[in-house]
Amino acid sequence: MLNKEDRTNPGIVYIHSTYNNTIIHVTDMANNTIAQISGGKVTKHSRLKATPTVAMFAAKRAAEIAKEAGINAVYVRIKSSPGSATSGPGAHAAVKSLDREGLKILNILDTTALPRGGPKPAGGKRGRRV
Repeated sequence: MLNKEDRTNPGIVYIHSTYNNTIIHVTDMANNTIAQISGGKVTKHSRLKATPTVAMFAAKRAAEIAKEAGINAVYVRIKSSPGSATSGPGAHAAVKSLDREGLKILNILDTTALPRGGPKPAGGKRGRRV
């Protein structure tokens, strides 16, 4: 028999991490928003929005709000800028902070969009002639 503490009430954490900002969006399984915290809400310095330290504080605040809403396990979806080789500097710090706050991480998924072809290069069939 399961205790009340053993039951998992899962949610989804979307982490959008770029080199300019880190946005953490917590939803329940029906995609109803519970918390939405960004680096700009945590710090007043624009240059610090994408740092791992600010992402850690944003994730900590989002985890506190999620735990108040009854969520104790999360699926993490990390997204970065399309075409970038790696996610922004705050993604890993945010995931570690969620784990430290007591949320059980069920799955981590990278949902970064991949460019497929892109726009047509300018210059025509034979290129730009100077």
